Amino acid sequence: MKLRYKHSFLIIGFVVLTLSACVTQKYERPKVVTQDLYRDQNTTDTATLANLPWQNLFTDANLQTLIQQGLNENLDLKQAIERIKIAQATLQQSKSAFLPSLQGDVSVTDAKQSKAALNFPAGVNINLETQTYRAQLSTSWEADIWGKLSSAKRSAYATLLQTDAAKRAVQTQLIANIANTYYNLLALDKQLAITLQTIKSRTNNVATMKALKEGAKVNGAAVVQSEANLYAAEVTIPDLKRSIRETENALNILLARAPGSILRSDLDSQSAYGNLETGISAQLLQNRPDVQAAEFSFRAAFENTNVAKTYFYPALTLTASGGLSSLQLKDFFNNSVFYNLIGGLTQPIFAKGQNKARLTTAQAQQQQAFYTFQQTLLTSGQEVSNALYAYQTATEKETTRAKQIASLTKAVDFTQELLRYSSATNYTDVLTSEQSLLAAQLSGVSDKLQKLQAVVNLYRALGGGWK
Repeated sequence: MKLRYKHSFLIIGFVVLTLSACVTQKYERPKVVTQDLYRDQNTTDTATLANLPWQNLFTDANLQTLIQQGLNENLDLKQAIERIKIAQATLQQSKSAFLPSLQGDVSVTDAKQSKAALNFPAGVNINLETQTYRAQLSTSWEADIWGKLSSAKRSAYATLLQTDAAKRAVQTQLIANIANTYYNLLALDKQLAITLQTIKSRTNNVATMKALKEGAKVNGAAVVQSEANLYAAEVTIPDLKRSIRETENALNILLARAPGSILRSDLDSQSAYGNLETGISAQLLQNRPDVQAAEFSFRAAFENTNVAKTYFYPALTLTASGGLSSLQLKDFFNNSVFYNLIGGLTQPIFAKGQNKARLTTAQAQQQQAFYTFQQTLLTSGQEVSNALYAYQTATEKETTRAKQIASLTKAVDFTQELLRYSSATNYTDVLTSEQSLLAAQLSGVSDKLQKLQAVVNLYRALGGGWK
């Protein structure tokens, strides 16, 4: 007898799975462009910078401390964690949908009716009053014949994975933002130091021009030109200090701290990581958290489409209730048991177009999610390509910039010497060479900053920082 029941349950389960497969579909990753996303990169080596721990990429102890503080305290990251909790609760709720609901109800009902209403003789008007005491439990369970509940659970699970991937995307972006802001702060410090050194040199030049004027070597125009050249450097100091302070404040925001100073090293002690392995572009599917989040979003939309399809088919619902009911409280536990069991199929016939609209909306949202998935992947390839080229161009400028600065330094020295000891030049030549030297030195700082930030951006673009 038990064997027959087992066979019956197996047959019923097989039928349910078969019917469900006819309505809903199994998820498969859609075809998206994953090849040749890196411009001018045709490597087949799968080694990638994304697998490097951030502690190995950023060796500056002060920067490591700042990054760790950001990972511990950043408010955007904490919000992402809370979104994961919400998604976990939604998933648990979708799992509970497979279980029957259970409700308890205790009630006392007063009913009053006159005998006149019951066709008693004229003139007789007697009120009848009864009280009913009832305690019952009721339950309801929906069979997942068409896979609606299963698809809803898979959609909730995909949403959970999406929020987790989104949190990791926030983490990789946070690490990049902290590192880039830190390097920018060091670059501003260096530019300030160069400008202060230039001011010191130009202050000496003003004194020299005044002495040369007294010796009739130069005229008054050279003196005021030297003073104007000094003021041109001095006027940039307030803006540099303002930029330094604002950058410090921005970095503190990333660390969830109030505005304040930042403990840091200097730009000269920094060196860009040189082993820039990119792997193959298809690895972005596994390494980029935002790409993963986009795919999970598509997967959730896919399952929502499955759910929308099931509304066109009948739902099998079983309901049951039972308990105790009595007209006298003293007889509540004696011969007062009642129960009922109802099973039924509900087939949608006319629902004012709701089911069709629901399906059309779900399909359109699924297509939108696919386009977002593809767009995110293409953008990832663009970011890798841009970071690689930024590193390349910064490297190309290093040697030329060093030569330019060396030549301009000699030009300043030569023109100043000629001005002091001969009439072969004038102060305009000195002024031009000094201004060109300062511009080249500041550009050299920007070149190094570009190289450092290119490595940071490449690391993030490849999906580094969360493993």
